[in-house]
Amino acid sequence: MRNYYRVMLGRKSIYAEEAYKGNYIGINWLPDIDLTNKFPDNWREFNKKYIPIYLEKKPNKTKVAAGLACGMLYTISKGIIEGDIVLCPNGKGNYWVGEIVGDYKFQKGSVLPHRRPVRWYPHTVSRDELSESLRNSTGSIGTVSNISKYAEEIESFISNSHPTSIVSIDKTIEDPSMFALEKHLEDFLVQNWHHTKLGKQYDIYEEEGEKVGQQYPSDTGAIDILAISKNKKELLVIELKKGRASDVVVGQTQRYMGYVKEELAENHQEVRGVIIAFEDDIKIHRALSVTNNIDFYTYKIQFTLKKENPNSKKSKK
Repeated sequence: MRNYYRVMLGRKSIYAEEAYKGNYIGINWLPDIDLTNKFPDNWREFNKKYIPIYLEKKPNKTKVAAGLACGMLYTISKGIIEGDIVLCPNGKGNYWVGEIVGDYKFQKGSVLPHRRPVRWYPHTVSRDELSESLRNSTGSIGTVSNISKYAEEIESFISNSHPTSIVSIDKTIEDPSMFALEKHLEDFLVQNWHHTKLGKQYDIYEEEGEKVGQQYPSDTGAIDILAISKNKKELLVIELKKGRASDVVVGQTQRYMGYVKEELAENHQEVRGVIIAFEDDIKIHRALSVTNNIDFYTYKIQFTLKKENPNSKKSKK
């Protein structure tokens, strides 16, 4: 089973045209180091070795920034495998779609020296053609993001067919996509962050003006959202569950928090956790009762009915 990624070719797609014509994707972190045959199977080993090198070359950067840069470098150079699909914005409102067809190559002195060869498909995809949820994901932060949960929609573009719509067996629902918010909880939360209670105390982690805290990589999986307090003294790990949360998620959140504490947090920073779910059960309450650094939130999906008078609209014509 192949995976699907959104890959930025330079900041604001500045190198997109060159990469497209050269049939490759690439990244420019640690541009003077040839990494041929230097990628371990475990990306944590790669980060452990190269984060100190990155920080030595860029002493003004944080550990979070260094971890992200090295993680993305590993993902593009090693993590993405032959046969995987990439969507690359061209900076003009469209996406090029391509298939990875080879292993890592180092191109010394080039703008994107760490490269992978790509076979581009002949047609581009307009941003307007994407579903709202995929559009939000492809517009998310960072050089590379995994968008494999939209595999069916992306494959429809590859085959040049119309994307499959959300359907409902209830004929009284004419727009069932409006009831699919729960499925896209993460994207919705990120897009509406400043309107939430958490958004008043924390910011989704940013680097050079870009939000990099969504799906932040760790050695036990991707952290749904990594945020930082407005006074920069606390890092917040947010785990989202789209249904009922069980006590298992407490251990999962603690593992992510442990990673952040050991690998990312500066000496002056504390680490807290938040679990967000639709509903809970007695097990998670028991687990959280002896955990003093994880908060629990539930979310509610609300909509409003407004009665319209069709006669009043006709009279205005």
